[in-house]
Amino acid sequence: MDGTRRKKLEFGLVPRARMRRKVSVPKWLRPYGDEIQSIRGTIVVRGSPPEADIAYLEKRRSPRYSFIASAELIEEKADVRIASRVSELSLHGCYLDMMNPFPTGTMVMVKIAAGDAFFEAKSKIIYSQPNMGAGVGFLEVGPDSQAALERWLDGAEKDQQKQAG
Repeated sequence: MDGTRRKKLEFGLVPRARMRRKVSVPKWLRPYGDEIQSIRGTIVVRGSPPEADIAYLEKRRSPRYSFIASAELIEEKADVRIASRVSELSLHGCYLDMMNPFPTGTMVMVKIAAGDAFFEAKSKIIYSQPNMGAGVGFLEVGPDSQAALERWLDGAEKDQQKQAG
């Protein structure tokens, strides 16, 4: 097909005569000013490399690693405690597996224990997924907790490198 790639798009109730004409497509859909035509309900793009189709922008400030440890969240205003499990960890936050997470925006104290090390930080629930867990951002981390966190992250990074080959 001479470097031609076809992308199916739903046109809804657009008349067929209109679909055969050149299509006005937003610039974000054609990152390199490619030639775009609509042929029988299929968008045809010529000249764009395949990697231009998907642009993923990492929003995290630091890498996250798979990390398993026990955790406890404490919502201090109501003195509510939830036992949880850490599944991912980064320098600025973690993901906690739990069935009934606190709502987004809730201020909590996170306590994590792994091996003989202990971590605690004032934190905020960044996003909440009912029946799954919550993403937590660390706000205030003490020096002892910061040291434990950095040791855990070093170990998790080495484990990830070993698994990668």
